[in-house]
Amino acid sequence: MKKYDKLVKNAAGRVVPSEINGEQHIPFQGVGKYIPDGRKYAPRISSCANYPADGNKVIPGLKEALIKAGLKDGMTISTHHHFRNGDLIAKQIFDIAAELGMKNLRWYPSAAFPCHEPLIKYLEDGTINRIEGSMNGILGKFCSEGRMQGLGVLRSHGGRYQSVQDGEVRIDISVIAAPTADPFGNANGVDGPAACGLLGFALADSQYADKVIVVTDNLVPFPCIPWQIHGNYVDYVVEVDQVGLPEKIISGTTKITKSPDRLLIAELTAKFCDAAGIVKDGFSYQAGAGGTALSIGVYFSKLLKERGWKARFIRAGSNQYPVEMLEEGLVDYILDGQTFDLEGVRSMRENSNHVNTSPFTSYNYHGKGNFAGMVDVVILGATEVDVNFNANVVTHSDGYLLHGIGGWQNCLFSKCTIMPIPLFRDRIPVIRDEVTTLCGPGELIDVIVTERGIAINPLRKDLIDKVKNSDLPIKTIEELKDEAERICGKPAKPELADDIVAVIKWVDGTVLDSVRRVISEQ
Repeated sequence: MKKYDKLVKNAAGRVVPSEINGEQHIPFQGVGKYIPDGRKYAPRISSCANYPADGNKVIPGLKEALIKAGLKDGMTISTHHHFRNGDLIAKQIFDIAAELGMKNLRWYPSAAFPCHEPLIKYLEDGTINRIEGSMNGILGKFCSEGRMQGLGVLRSHGGRYQSVQDGEVRIDISVIAAPTADPFGNANGVDGPAACGLLGFALADSQYADKVIVVTDNLVPFPCIPWQIHGNYVDYVVEVDQVGLPEKIISGTTKITKSPDRLLIAELTAKFCDAAGIVKDGFSYQAGAGGTALSIGVYFSKLLKERGWKARFIRAGSNQYPVEMLEEGLVDYILDGQTFDLEGVRSMRENSNHVNTSPFTSYNYHGKGNFAGMVDVVILGATEVDVNFNANVVTHSDGYLLHGIGGWQNCLFSKCTIMPIPLFRDRIPVIRDEVTTLCGPGELIDVIVTERGIAINPLRKDLIDKVKNSDLPIKTIEELKDEAERICGKPAKPELADDIVAVIKWVDGTVLDSVRRVISEQ
């Protein structure tokens, strides 16, 4: 099986394969241009006659469950990342697979973290053929240097749900690590010693996989309430000593930045939103858990308090700061897709207005609408942007894969997308002539905020008009790029080979860009 074949130039002007790992894929056609036809994928029909009448699906161990699920060469194995860097189950799955002599497995995680570094040996020996999910750190380096046997595929959170729902990726066995479950397979993430918040990233896996295994260290009598995963989708339940490390779910710093430059960027972002009339009574926003994004949320909180306003909802990644806003009455709801600290876990357990969501409701582009377009403003990061407002979030200036896409692409459909980013990092300008890897088309990115000025996409004449009489440092993106290059010099292009190591999918399942092999210094 060839990694890729049939290269074509897509609507973004990027050369991409239309055959990937032996399967046909559609090149990117433009934002909103590809409209799918047909029906959703459906797993095989099951019968209650094949399941215990008393509802007890408990199996003695994970190895036994994988064997009963029919594990064999070439299968697709999925896991979720709600434990983030505290995941203990993915390694166990592939330890067992290697012990059983399995080869050419496709690992389909909702995200990967440094804790998954031990899986490198299974990529090397062929137990795992490829990863279709985020590749960070050493996994990203392994893929970027062309060492993975198959071609990597990176999707957004919504794109992952879309690919399963549409039958593009058919999961053979899904293993769901659950902090609490009952013998029938009902499960949640808010209770138990390993509580991590919610299990929304495992929803598609539970609904569409051929076989579903729930692994827990807190087995409770039926019914497990609330159930975020429904036992009617589950084949087997396994009890283990420890399912995950909840203290390692923390994302980034989850602390407000102390950097003067980052604080200035946060202040300028909040002032822009105020001047543009975005911050108002009943508005909504989404921001990440990084230091700058958290600082912007604090500015929003102050504005709401000063003016006696209340936000209608915050789309989250939750952490202590939106939780404080909820509990202070500054927001009606947190619509949470992922929990970034233990305060978020506590709040989800205790506050009825802290609601767990999933990629289906929040981000799935092949649905009858989703939440993303209803958000007034979203605050996102980027590794690079270019003069056409295109943005990159997966590779750095050296071309190495370093981040997953997460919900980033899906959030671009909000009413206003703002990227607060430094003008340069480590003396390397962030604004380029052309991004190394295209993850987000410039027509969807509205505002770039740096410590030395704000650039508004010329397509957003409404935003330009709203702030033209403000005291904000409005500049063109070309002016910001020139300023960075006067300070740092013009950045060199990364040394990349012609061969492709991974592809970037767009939210509709089309192929947006190719990731080229990095020419290693070795």
